[in-house]
Amino acid sequence: MAHASPERRRLLQLAAANAATLWLPRSAWSQPRLETDPFALGVASGSPSHDSVVLWTRLMAPSLVQQPVTVRWEIAHDHQFTRIAQRGQVQALPEFAHSVHVEAAGLEADRWYFYRFMTGDATSPVGRTRTFPSPDAQAQRLRLAYASCQRWEHGYYAAWRHMQAENVDVVMFLGDYIYEYATAARAIRTHTGGVTQTLDDYRARHALHKSDTDLQGMHAACPWIVTWDDHEVFNDHAGPQLDPARRAAAYQAFYEHMPLRASALTRALAGLSEGAELRLYSQIPFGRLANLYLLDGRQYRDRQVCSGGNMSGSISLDPARCPEWDDPKRSLLGAAQEAWFDASLARTRPGWNVIGQQSLFGERDLRAGPDRALWNDGWDGYGAARTRLTQSLVRHQAANPVLLGGDVHENWVGHVKADYSRPDSAAVGVEFCGTSITSRSSGQSRIPGWLAENPHFVFADSLGKGYGIAEFTPSRLTTTLRVVDDVTRKDTGIRTLAQFAVQAGRPVVERAG
Repeated sequence: MAHASPERRRLLQLAAANAATLWLPRSAWSQPRLETDPFALGVASGSPSHDSVVLWTRLMAPSLVQQPVTVRWEIAHDHQFTRIAQRGQVQALPEFAHSVHVEAAGLEADRWYFYRFMTGDATSPVGRTRTFPSPDAQAQRLRLAYASCQRWEHGYYAAWRHMQAENVDVVMFLGDYIYEYATAARAIRTHTGGVTQTLDDYRARHALHKSDTDLQGMHAACPWIVTWDDHEVFNDHAGPQLDPARRAAAYQAFYEHMPLRASALTRALAGLSEGAELRLYSQIPFGRLANLYLLDGRQYRDRQVCSGGNMSGSISLDPARCPEWDDPKRSLLGAAQEAWFDASLARTRPGWNVIGQQSLFGERDLRAGPDRALWNDGWDGYGAARTRLTQSLVRHQAANPVLLGGDVHENWVGHVKADYSRPDSAAVGVEFCGTSITSRSSGQSRIPGWLAENPHFVFADSLGKGYGIAEFTPSRLTTTLRVVDDVTRKDTGIRTLAQFAVQAGRPVVERAG
């Protein structure tokens, strides 16, 4: 193995320092004079396990200069911080935009905690987080919220405000946290930035989103598990076919603004500029009740096929006229992630296998009759890769697979088929693809025809914007689709669009409620 260069070693050390607890004498603290609230972007937690969690914030103040700032942190058993579980200091580094990723370890399993940050005379808002049950614990309930696609210009984030009342254990965010575009037609609210290209651009766009108080409130309510889709970089991007500088900038800004572990930076910041991954895919057990998988369907994928000429990006294709479509060498997840997921399924135990990924999983034929029209940017454009995933579920007899998705800005509910080319193929799991927080969709008129053409789906809706709540018990999954009344109003109400039930051991979606 080649030795790391001095610059690489320095950046690896910076990444470790950004996550580690430091015990510094007060004389060594870097405490600049701050005239505004440095915690204007709020706090967040994420990447939970049974004994640790990442605590996040980013200092924002005009007086911050290119020097480290000492940040103190506390995690406690109570909101008043009278029973401190841990405390420490960490350096907020300019190389990471003065973001902080504290990896609080050695915590008690299956416990709620409160946390906060301090620098100088300023104290952050209080966040609430939790650890998961121990892997062998007989957990009885998991309430998980899944959400995606929050384009700033398309509406207000009232859905996040309503989610705070749902009392969920964890949020699974499935991509499109920001959008790279300069503007939008019929914008409900606007931003001043152009198309994101540079590190400063991506930092500013993330900070804009983090400035929303409803989003901040949900980040402070419970831990998040996050992956990305395309708009965190640019629309329809596929794998390594990117401008290296833009890719590195987008990846770094994503890390800086998400509650991720330092290990996600597999070769630190220097690696991002050289094409290294930002490792997001993971498996987290929630006791013996559920295994939570998070997949990355963007970073490692092969280019979309049959887009025309040398173009890439999304179109509807006819598989009969696209010979590359079913090439078994093509992958959505990449060979390494596919192998990791297959090996992980081989080790699963009874319970629920909850698979969070970016998009609609089941085949969705957009054309009536014998000819097919499939969207080439989602799983429909990677048929052989989808079959390999379903074959893994079958081969390893994975218990109770539940696929969660986003991206399409619509709610879709259905059955995961072993082979989508055979209408009589057995169901091997269920699917709940969620709508967007705000991002617009194309309208409801085509939904009935699409449902008729794709009978493995039992429900679809293109109008509602919001999120899903999936509640797991040992015997049952109940999924509730929650949608706001009017995404263009900050004070909008919310309602239940539909509710579904799945019995453990039986991959059948039934209408509930």
